[in-house]
Amino acid sequence: MEIHRADERFRTASEWLDSRHSFSFGPHYDPANVGFGFLLAHNDETVAPGTGFEQHPHQDLEIVTWVLRGALAHRDSQGNSGVVYPGLAQRMSAGSGIQHSEWNDGGEPVHYVQMWVRPEALDLPPSYEQAELDLTTGELIPVASGLAKHASSTAIRLNQPQAGMSVARLTPAQTVELPAAPYLHLFVATGTAELEDAGDLRTGDAVRLTDSGGRLTAGPDGAELLVWEMY
Repeated sequence: MEIHRADERFRTASEWLDSRHSFSFGPHYDPANVGFGFLLAHNDETVAPGTGFEQHPHQDLEIVTWVLRGALAHRDSQGNSGVVYPGLAQRMSAGSGIQHSEWNDGGEPVHYVQMWVRPEALDLPPSYEQAELDLTTGELIPVASGLAKHASSTAIRLNQPQAGMSVARLTPAQTVELPAAPYLHLFVATGTAELEDAGDLRTGDAVRLTDSGGRLTAGPDGAELLVWEMY
């Protein structure tokens, strides 16, 4: 078990962007922290109103975007467009090559987490998918997954059969069991929580577990958790 605190992350800041990186990203490089399992990037980003990322290329990545506040407009070179908001998941498979833009057309900052995963194969046809979820159950809900056990329940599919991301939105003192997996990445997107054998976790904290799971209890303000399990 490795606990990574929010203020230990790499940070990229400008007039319009505040981005915090869980792994090496862009100019921030640590050879001991270039990913975990199939997870290559885990960026916690806030974009100012009327700004965003102009069209730029990606290749051979499964890109999952989860919005916590505000709305993010997506447009890509395959003709796909959509607005991602809290409770709606987005997956873009870059495959053999795609260009896209991400823009905040709203009047408030947009806060989201974007995650990059290695696909099962290279040079796949680029594709895009989004879906809305019901997170009122207080359970881990499969959001973007290629795992066989999530085949009938995940909102969107990943081109990686050994990885899946689930989200839990917990009320105060509610508990959830984390699945045991060879690689498990837990991220506290909002709120606070207590993980057995790890103690208190706050917004932006992450835990990397190998060959283990655990019980987590939300703090007095509840919590929203992003959980990747990888095999």
